[in-house]
Amino acid sequence: MNPPGPNRWRNVSRLIVLALAAYGAWYLSTDTWRKVAVDAAPRPVVPRRELMQDEQAVIGLFEAAKGSVVYISTQERVMDFWTRNVMTVPRGTGSGFIWDEQGHIITNLHVVQGSSRAIVKLADGRDFEATFIGGSAAHDIAVLRIQAPDAPTPIPVGTSNDVQVGQKVFAIGNPFGLDWTLTTGIVSALDRSLDGEDGRVIQHLIQTDAAINPGNSGGPLLDSSGRLIGMNTAIFSPSGASAGIGFAVPVDTINRVAPELIATGRYAPPSLGIEVDEVLSRAIARQLGVSGAAILRVQQGGTGDRAGLRGARIGRRNSIIPGDVILAIDGEEVDSGALLSARLDDYKPGDTVRLRVWREGKEIELTAELQQGDQAR
Repeated sequence: MNPPGPNRWRNVSRLIVLALAAYGAWYLSTDTWRKVAVDAAPRPVVPRRELMQDEQAVIGLFEAAKGSVVYISTQERVMDFWTRNVMTVPRGTGSGFIWDEQGHIITNLHVVQGSSRAIVKLADGRDFEATFIGGSAAHDIAVLRIQAPDAPTPIPVGTSNDVQVGQKVFAIGNPFGLDWTLTTGIVSALDRSLDGEDGRVIQHLIQTDAAINPGNSGGPLLDSSGRLIGMNTAIFSPSGASAGIGFAVPVDTINRVAPELIATGRYAPPSLGIEVDEVLSRAIARQLGVSGAAILRVQQGGTGDRAGLRGARIGRRNSIIPGDVILAIDGEEVDSGALLSARLDDYKPGDTVRLRVWREGKEIELTAELQQGDQAR
């Protein structure tokens, strides 16, 4: 049997095309097509009800504060290992907020530390190169400055001494580079402490469950009135993303530290006029079986010297004879040199404090007037 020829195949193809065309014409002439066409039309839009009062309040809060929040990107200079050429590469991003009419910006020190350049982007899209004014590692606070014509209004400043657990808070920042993001939550706890990377203890932090992620650092934490009550600074998360535990530096601390950074570029905490070595202090405390800050040296003529504090001494065969160990300040226990510095930071130079001190096997009490400490970044 011979296979069908080419002409036969062409005839069959024409018949199939004509059949499909006839079916299509019939289908289009029926109600079935009209029904499918109606089903494929856009659905009618249901009018929206008025936004709830709390929604309107949050929208208004964000719109009022957005212009005061900035996006910070940093760069660093690196040297190519092979060519020895120095290049500028991106380092990281963070957040900040306008502090005053002179263009000062508050952010976290860790956002800009180690960078060679910082670019500040405003909410209106303008970019400005920032100048580093000063920073305090003890509080993770840094001050930048930009020369911006028609700079946005500074963010309203509130207080943190009356913040209560359970009140609503709002965080604005740039998490993962997603600019001007709003998250909401409540104050989860107060007076938290965190150990900094350099061994310092950051005290009196506000804990919140508002989502805070990398890039939120330096952004404002607001109360329901849109006032600044803190600066988002850290999260607790094994994964590095928000786990519902974030921390903010209280605004009362910022309002105390920032003016000094703006005026001098440095922050000088109150001091007892003593020197404490953290490693040696822990060794001495373990040796003596006490928990406190062991004094290494006492500054001659300083406030600690006038109060009668004693430092360690060198004995026979270069052995160290322990001096005084500070156990508490005004009843607040001290277990390390870092916590001693943090406790002192709650006071001002000229304030008088009561010291509970371990000396030669017994506890004694002394009083000391705090002096201006050495200025340090």
